[in-house]
Amino acid sequence: MLKTTFQGFPGQQPAPGALDFPGSPQKLPFASEAESEASMSEASSEDLVPPLEAEEAPDRDGEEAAKKKKKKKKSKGLANMFSVFTKGRKKKSQPSSAETEGDSEPRPRPAGRPPTVEELKADLEHGRLEAAGPLLALERELQAAAAAGGMSDEELLRRQSKVEALYVLLRDQVLGLLRRPLEAAPERLRQALAVLAEQEREDRAARRRRGAAAGPAPSALAATRPRRWLQLWRRGVAQAAEERLGQRPATAAEGRTEAERAFLHMGRTMKEDLEAVVERLKPLFPAEFAVVAAYAQSYHEHFAAHLADLAQFELSERDTYVLLLWVQNLYPNDIINSPKLAGELQGVRLGSLLSPKQIRLLEATFLSNEVDSVKELMARALELESQRWSQDVAPQRLDGRCHSELAIDVIQIISQGQAKAESITLDLGTQIKHMLLVELAAFLKSYQRAFDEFLERCKQLRNYRANVIANINNCLSFRMFVDQKWQIPQDLPSHLLSPLNELKSHGVDTLLQNLFGVLKPLFKRFTQTRWAAPTQTLEEIISVVGERLPEFSELQDCFREELMEVVHLHLVKEYIIRLSKRRLVLNTAEKQQQLAGHIRANAELIQHFCAQNGSPATWLHRALPTLAEIIRLQDPSAIKIEVATYATWYPDFSKGHLSAILAVKGNLSSSEVRSIRTILDINTGAHEPSKSLFSLIKVG
Repeated sequence: MLKTTFQGFPGQQPAPGALDFPGSPQKLPFASEAESEASMSEASSEDLVPPLEAEEAPDRDGEEAAKKKKKKKKSKGLANMFSVFTKGRKKKSQPSSAETEGDSEPRPRPAGRPPTVEELKADLEHGRLEAAGPLLALERELQAAAAAGGMSDEELLRRQSKVEALYVLLRDQVLGLLRRPLEAAPERLRQALAVLAEQEREDRAARRRRGAAAGPAPSALAATRPRRWLQLWRRGVAQAAEERLGQRPATAAEGRTEAERAFLHMGRTMKEDLEAVVERLKPLFPAEFAVVAAYAQSYHEHFAAHLADLAQFELSERDTYVLLLWVQNLYPNDIINSPKLAGELQGVRLGSLLSPKQIRLLEATFLSNEVDSVKELMARALELESQRWSQDVAPQRLDGRCHSELAIDVIQIISQGQAKAESITLDLGTQIKHMLLVELAAFLKSYQRAFDEFLERCKQLRNYRANVIANINNCLSFRMFVDQKWQIPQDLPSHLLSPLNELKSHGVDTLLQNLFGVLKPLFKRFTQTRWAAPTQTLEEIISVVGERLPEFSELQDCFREELMEVVHLHLVKEYIIRLSKRRLVLNTAEKQQQLAGHIRANAELIQHFCAQNGSPATWLHRALPTLAEIIRLQDPSAIKIEVATYATWYPDFSKGHLSAILAVKGNLSSSEVRSIRTILDINTGAHEPSKSLFSLIKVG
């Protein structure tokens, strides 16, 4: 609906379908008769011939009587019709040409006698279009008289002037009715159209006669055909279109620019007027007049001229968008292809309101404006959010989660820019998508930098941890927006979202920093006690972690799982670090098997605790049990097989890490250790994707 199209700038999505143009009456006022008379004077013979005369002409009548005796044939009908001009009569006031046929009754005339010129004039002055037939007969008799010869040139021209004066009256009556066709009674309109059609046929006949003649036939009569009344009617239609579309809107629509109000007025007027033409005029007009096409072309030309003039000026961002919206969407879809007009205008080929070059320039301007606007709005949103962090404003809580509006604001800004472009054309929407992706990537980098500064500078604030959690949660909204809404190439999200991954990683590390600091001395007990009570030590570690987990309950579920994976990795990593310290050397198979049993039990405890609290890190399940198996085995060949398998699961397991684990087995010779190490020289093929474990562990 047009009335909702411009609400909610920026970014409104136009709904397809017909415009809703309520209110204004379906009325097509044309120019006044005086104005139209002036505009059509070039085709009028009224200025070329004298007006009807009432004076007597006795001398001329005497000469004519003498000439009549010498002529072989005379046209009695023609003489009778002109006889009124050779008799004295008084002048009388002339009624308006707009008077209808019912204003006064014609004086009765004898049956079978054609009307006199005076009677025809009176009929036409009173709007009786039935006079058109006798007038045409009068014109033809005059042409026949001229062709027969015998009448003086002066007399022929004098009588022709009378005929042309009557035609001026008829023309004014006919075109006067057609200037305001919806105000005329249907029967009166049919009469006017019949006269116009008859005049067009007579014009075509005159053209054919001239084309068939070997040369111009000598005649005293002035050439009066073609009269081109149909052309005058079309000119009147163009004037009506200009007047209707050029009117100022009756009421100023609040919140809209002057250009918007003009577009809305012209679009609504054109749609309503053309629908009225289709519904009320087309059934009355002859098909050859193409009344719908005539009105549509005139309205289109004026609309296009107005927009072309407007496009020459430097437009505001809003007006540039609205202009393109009308040219590319509302005009072709909601007016030209509206339900009532689509079938009627299908063959008219109105074309676009602007040239392709103008459209390209406007689209380039729109894209530049919109991208700049999106960039500015996102930067402002980040600035406001950063101020809230530094001012220690607590984040909102939504469904028990820390919540920030930043992601929602940025997503809305980008979505509105995308929607505005798509509301013009889908192709323009595709063009701006790539541009907005670039701006989103740049924004996310700025967001990451601002967040890192906050992490470093605001650690002492009371709401520090809550704001860290809120920003980690933001990553979910951005990730879903990119993955689900934009359908971008698969290789792009990783590049686009890398700042978010960094932001999330830094935030999680910050949240866990204190916990890991508490766990560090507990892990040292493994080596300090020479693994005397490893299960008791690990249970204490697990207890501390479990007590701290509620601190992370305000994270989104997916990020709490990721945080638990980090905790899981930390527990396994620190456990391996203690095994790799080379401070424990076991020389007997029995002691090695005993330690291996402790490691397997501890691995099961870690795995059960982490999985129970949401860790998805199944890739860590083999890390400790396989090391326990390497420590348990005594046959070097069996150890090689286990090491080779282990390397496929953890490609970053190096010879240094292997040497640190084998150092526990004090009963292996140096040559056996070297032989076992060589197995890592063979590329056994890693299971992909692989994550880092041993690359996080430094060994001497």
